[in-house]
Amino acid sequence: MLDFNGKVALVAGAGSVGEGWGNGRATAVLLARQGAKVFGIDRSAEALRGTEKAMQEEGLEHWQGHVCDMTIEADVGKAIEACLKQYGRIDVLVNNIGGSVPGDPVSLSVEQWDHQMDLNLKTAFLGCKFVLPVMEQQFEAEGKGGAIINVSSISHMSHQLGGRVNVAYAAAKGGLGPFSRSVAIAYVKKGIRVNTVVVGMMNTPLVTTRLANQLQADPSELIAKRNALIPMGRMGEAWDIANAVVFLASDEAGYITGTQLVVDGGVTAAR
Repeated sequence: MLDFNGKVALVAGAGSVGEGWGNGRATAVLLARQGAKVFGIDRSAEALRGTEKAMQEEGLEHWQGHVCDMTIEADVGKAIEACLKQYGRIDVLVNNIGGSVPGDPVSLSVEQWDHQMDLNLKTAFLGCKFVLPVMEQQFEAEGKGGAIINVSSISHMSHQLGGRVNVAYAAAKGGLGPFSRSVAIAYVKKGIRVNTVVVGMMNTPLVTTRLANQLQADPSELIAKRNALIPMGRMGEAWDIANAVVFLASDEAGYITGTQLVVDGGVTAAR
């Protein structure tokens, strides 16, 4: 089950904001546990070192980190070249880049809006732009294409904590669903599956660092408030996202494409 031996997975956003398990780090480690060779991309060398340390502690040897700003076309192209040079192929692409800035259309600057589009939507576009030809060539040569998972957010489906407004983030993450479906159908005859994991409120280092700072909130109080908003009574963990991503990337999900898997403890269903 979920055997990735002989496969190469490229995980964009493979680090973590602060210490602990972010969604990208957990996904990279879980793929490696299942036998994949993992090429991890992050714009932070420090974040990649944290993931490398986690790999080493578990004796997972097939890992390579690469510093790359996924919003820059030339950097993405170089990263894909480096992955192919290292491992010779790409079977799985996980687009896990993102981050939010609060604001409405009036309070947001044009620069903030553009950066949110770049960070949350353009990164997935660029990842696909360079990896799809690789997977298509593999399909033509071997009959095996690949799987792409784009990581979105329930922000475009549900109001945020305390009425927090982040229209640019919601718009960009909301765009990943139709983007994924369109790419899925465009490449369905070429052995490439494309799906979206929609992330709910998760208890990751992002909460206790970036989000707590943005909201000027005590981390423990913020966690308690977020837990109370979820029908299951608690936030999810990075491993919940990793398990969803790895399943969709696996051969066991071979008949699934163009869909969204919501991982949110029942938040959107209840609202």
